[in-house]
Amino acid sequence: MAGPCTYLYILVIRSKLNLVLEAIIQCTLNCKSGNLEELHLMKEPIMDEKAEAENWHSQDMEARTYGDRLADTVARQMGSWRFIVLQTILVIVWMSLNLLAYSRHWDTYPFILLNLLFSIQAAYTAPIIMMVQNRQGERDRMQADADYRTNIEAKQEIENLQIKLDSIEAEKLDKAIRLLEYISTQMEKRY
Repeated sequence: MAGPCTYLYILVIRSKLNLVLEAIIQCTLNCKSGNLEELHLMKEPIMDEKAEAENWHSQDMEARTYGDRLADTVARQMGSWRFIVLQTILVIVWMSLNLLAYSRHWDTYPFILLNLLFSIQAAYTAPIIMMVQNRQGERDRMQADADYRTNIEAKQEIENLQIKLDSIEAEKLDKAIRLLEYISTQMEKRY
């Protein structure tokens, strides 16, 4: 396609590189304004994904029953340092009062009543925590599903953008080649 003379002309043209680049940029801007608008319009589906993410979260919050909210509150309180500190203080006061009491010991040294209270607390706390964990697992699955759908949509958007950018790049290269051929033919006519 291009012979040795073309390459010689290209070397001559290098001195006028700014003119060639200006022409390429001008052609690209004149011909691609519509495509840039198309690229801008492709951003719109991405905005809907944020609404979808907020939507599933709000649906999850609205779907919680009174028991779910109560279980969340109990688990949140029992899993805090405040609860641990208060329970430790309660145990220390309980033991101190029973060991140092002058008149009445309601729970003597092996502290059987205290152990019974801890057993009851554990018997009710374990299922409540399991309910919260099961619901959290469900919620994590919902979030993972929403994330997966968002990732698939984002991948498709990126692939569409890549195809569009590739076509723009190919058109720019075709125009640059035609422009260089035109300039080389003009140079041949002059010389």
